[in-house]
Amino acid sequence: MSRIKSLPVRWATALVFAACAQVGTASGQTAAHLESSAAVLEHEPPAVRRLMQQAKALESAADTNDNAWQVAVRYCEASRLGSIEGQYQLGMLYAFGKGVPESRALAAALFSQAASQGHAKAGQMLDNVQMTSVELPACVSTAELPEKAPLASMAGLPFGLASGSTPSIDRFLLSLPSNKRWIIPLATTLSAWYSLDPKLVLSVIAVESNFEHGALSPKAAMGLMQLIPGTAQRFNVRNAYNATQNLRGGMAYLRWLLSYYRGNIVYALAAYNAGEGRVDRYKGVPPFPETRAYVRRVIGLYGGVSHGFDEDLTAAPPWLQALGR
Repeated sequence: MSRIKSLPVRWATALVFAACAQVGTASGQTAAHLESSAAVLEHEPPAVRRLMQQAKALESAADTNDNAWQVAVRYCEASRLGSIEGQYQLGMLYAFGKGVPESRALAAALFSQAASQGHAKAGQMLDNVQMTSVELPACVSTAELPEKAPLASMAGLPFGLASGSTPSIDRFLLSLPSNKRWIIPLATTLSAWYSLDPKLVLSVIAVESNFEHGALSPKAAMGLMQLIPGTAQRFNVRNAYNATQNLRGGMAYLRWLLSYYRGNIVYALAAYNAGEGRVDRYKGVPPFPETRAYVRRVIGLYGGVSHGFDEDLTAAPPWLQALGR
């Protein structure tokens, strides 16, 4: 099977800034670990403090493309004046394409600069973007305005409803209550970083946790993608109730499974639920009612059984190689 490195899976991130706000809320981190933004601002020069306060006020106002760009203008100037918090906040805007065009490279450079000066959250985001870059936005180096992001619909979720009576992830997402919708753009953006179809990831989240970031199963599976402690440790997830860390760990595991099973979603999902050891033992989906129901539910939402994969990530199991798949 040919190697497929990435998929054309970009969706408009209409609610993305809500996700940025909620990541911190869902993280469970305390002031003992990270300085609050207010505490950071206390140490900034008056000119920087004014810019940061203006940006925060604009963020609290109506959520429009122009407002988001005005926020970026102020974070650019604050960054140019040496504000570490400004660099982190501007990196968040570039990471999620809010007000400025989405750019992992620019976000990575900003997170790297802030993290090197001791900004803990910037270091965490640098881990999440999984990229190294030294290319800072031009507005950080010279007194010029940042480029504006393309206009995006802010009125709702731009998903196309599937036709017919077949259950679909599109319908499911449109039925989500507003207090859960912030997860959608966050998961969508991270999916692209892991070369995963966001609809597959969102289907897994729907079945695993119903978009409850604090979910805990009787088997100690935690968070949005229900990571058991061993899987969390395997993929370096320190706090499984932190939405971004949980999604990062779950996606890393799903990407690995898709490589291991050569793009076969059915086998990958069965392994996500029951472990790859059991799938290998039975050379397919194990005869466990829970696992088989789980696979049917996710496939029913997603509507596909194959996915692109990176064949260099890991080797396929011998039994699958013998089948010529």
